[in-house]
Amino acid sequence: MPKIVDHDERRREVMAAAGRVIVRDGIDAATTRAIAKEAGYSNGVLAHYFADKDEILLSALRQSHQRIRARLTAKVEGATGLAALRELLLDNLPLDDERGRETRLEVSFWSRSLTSERLAEVQRAEAAELRAAVRHLLGQARAAGELARDLDEDLDEDLDEDLDEDLDEDLDEDLDEDLDEDLDEDLDEDLDDLTEHLLALVDGLSLHLLLYPGRITREGAERIMLGALDRR
Repeated sequence: MPKIVDHDERRREVMAAAGRVIVRDGIDAATTRAIAKEAGYSNGVLAHYFADKDEILLSALRQSHQRIRARLTAKVEGATGLAALRELLLDNLPLDDERGRETRLEVSFWSRSLTSERLAEVQRAEAAELRAAVRHLLGQARAAGELARDLDEDLDEDLDEDLDEDLDEDLDEDLDEDLDEDLDEDLDEDLDDLTEHLLALVDGLSLHLLLYPGRITREGAERIMLGALDRR
């Protein structure tokens, strides 16, 4: 009786093997031969499931992202606004061995993506998903009044300036509508800037933890990240 092969399981095993090779030896060392050896299969088996090495690497990256999403979904269940945002941002820092491996895998793709548009497109799409999540949660936090007063004060100052300017130019029936539009634009811009700031902090702290373990601890990185949120 012929052996029944679980093709999906084989693909998952190859992707997991690729991830281990990248984390342990670097992305340049992740040849099809090295991945096949790690997975315990022949090169021919890999060629049966994947078109080329880039497809294996991209699949390994997506597999890692799927695992992260599943873990994060469980963490933020029932949470909104800043509470959910804290979980999301901390989960993207290498604060334990599992997330350390995930971050090493992620960072390994950055330099390669600079010379491979195919890899870069996937990186951009995945990064856009994270950015959208951060921006959405900041919007929830703003609506719930969870953001610190400095953001509100900045917006109030901008509104007062716009009001003075409009009054100097004479009041008209569109004043209220113009002010609402200005406030919405200012709010959107502030939240967009804050989103980029937080994402840049995640990337910077992640790199520092990997490159300078003697200079910054996991506890220190967590404190810095939470401090940045608490000041918002």
